[in-house]
Amino acid sequence: MRPAFRPRLVNNPFCDPTLFIPFAFQKRALLFDLGDLHELSAKDILKVTHAFVSHTHMDHFIGFDTVLRLFLGRNKTIHLFGPPGFLKQLEGRLSGYTWNLVDRYEHRFSITATEVHEKEIRTRTYHCRKAFKGEAVHERPFSGTLLHEPAFRVDTVRLDHKIPCLGFKLKERFHVNIIKERLTDLHLPVGPWLREFKTALYQSKDPTQSFQVEWQGPQGIERRVFRLGDLSSRITHLSKGQKICYVVDAAYTESNKKKIIEFAKDADVLYVEAAFSEAEASIAKEKFHLTATQAGRLAREAGVKRFVPFHFSPRYAETPHRLQMEAEQAFTGSSETEPWHHHN
Repeated sequence: MRPAFRPRLVNNPFCDPTLFIPFAFQKRALLFDLGDLHELSAKDILKVTHAFVSHTHMDHFIGFDTVLRLFLGRNKTIHLFGPPGFLKQLEGRLSGYTWNLVDRYEHRFSITATEVHEKEIRTRTYHCRKAFKGEAVHERPFSGTLLHEPAFRVDTVRLDHKIPCLGFKLKERFHVNIIKERLTDLHLPVGPWLREFKTALYQSKDPTQSFQVEWQGPQGIERRVFRLGDLSSRITHLSKGQKICYVVDAAYTESNKKKIIEFAKDADVLYVEAAFSEAEASIAKEKFHLTATQAGRLAREAGVKRFVPFHFSPRYAETPHRLQMEAEQAFTGSSETEPWHHHN
């Protein structure tokens, strides 16, 4: 099975946290956090349609300027999401530049930003050609879902980092596996029509309706018509969709533990901060971060299939495997209480 989403951390575990999630076979991607983006190519950054910011500490938001610079002068809209105070923080960043020439730009770049509160969200749009002066704020009730499309949705959870910090979860409704041997049997090529076909399935369209397959053949455009349900039964296998979770900068409190375990329950992969060694749990508590052992324990209790600890404190740069080892031990339940020793 080829996954629909192929997440990867942009930077190494000691550098700024950012999760890049490109869509398979599409020129589209999501970002969880906007840390330093210089390891991403401009081509990849320009695929981003939505960026979800956990909070606006510098290491989680410094990459906004990189995005802004690349998107300027392009006919694009980028959607941003962040915690309470996000609109003010974004406007502060935008007001730091002079925009006296943008009214002459040919293309209509805009930013649609959403500020997430416990029971409501507030959305405001900023147009480049209007010098990013914000339009009226629109409010609506909120119940946890930030983005909902036919194939997937992005949910959030509010965690305590002495300020509100958002965790994010990408959940695919189901996965459409195309059986290429069946395509060959039907003399159908792989092509853009498959995206339209999958969209029809995600939208739960009537299986008795007609679906036209169109492609460029050697003699020109070729077409064949099938009933949607018949074609689906012949060329697809539907399986459980991916669940990808991302949790950073959260204190190890009872409330946070309960929220994280429920939020990440049975995830395919959990990206979770592991800032400090358990030997320095008091420092982690003071700074409202997780230790590696706490991160691994949360992943185990959530029953995730795989977890990726990251966002390590630079103080462990000389012992880079220490936090990884502690997290793995806690995840497997093998030696949580054993002190870590470095062996040359």
